[in-house]
Amino acid sequence: MKASIGVVLLLFFGGVSCADNVVFESGPKRVLLLELFTSEGCSSCPPAEAALAKLVRDSRLWREFVPVAFHVDYWDHLGWKDPFASAEWTKRQRLYAAKWNAESVYTPAFVLNGREWRDASVPVVNDEAPGILRATARGDKNVLVTFEPAKEKPGDFEVYLARLGFGININVRAGENNGRSLRHDFVVLSLIHEKLGSSSQELHLPSSAAASRPDRTALAAWITNAGDIRPLQATGGWLPHNSAGED
Repeated sequence: MKASIGVVLLLFFGGVSCADNVVFESGPKRVLLLELFTSEGCSSCPPAEAALAKLVRDSRLWREFVPVAFHVDYWDHLGWKDPFASAEWTKRQRLYAAKWNAESVYTPAFVLNGREWRDASVPVVNDEAPGILRATARGDKNVLVTFEPAKEKPGDFEVYLARLGFGININVRAGENNGRSLRHDFVVLSLIHEKLGSSSQELHLPSSAAASRPDRTALAAWITNAGDIRPLQATGGWLPHNSAGED
């Protein structure tokens, strides 16, 4: 029997109770994490976000890849403060850039499993099997995350858990996108990052930065080796519609 390690993450989904558990599971094959670093203050970003949004209708969504959109804050000085931007998301992009020995960061920027990527496309071929990642949303507050690593991948791990918002429309009133109505999907509303321990523990997910209510929400979870930002395994899926409210 494989060893299993896990952590309980405490979420707030608008205070609406759910009668049944919702389980998201990766299976043994690697599920890819596709990240987009974007900003409402960047005039080049809307086409990239539109390309990412098309993945909502992709049959491989959640089973073979998990997309997330991080809004960075380094374009806020142009006159429009992105309501979804965070210095933490900017720090995440800069950590990637440091690993690539890049001199600067930019938007829009795609990252596929820790590698600089060209667009919103996701390759089909995937022969790696790092282990099984499972995230169980228990009622409206708790998410139990467990990871069963493959035999050849022992060690210490870290877990990331993100709440994603979909169908969010923002009317931009300044900056490079002044006068445009921007739609966001897969936008990271909140994120928690912790060591994945051998025993369960309860943690609070930070409040959402959403400026308006999303039409729908989803959960994205991924595992990394300890001290490494690059994802090892991922999973995710849609949350019940009554979990779409903000904190």
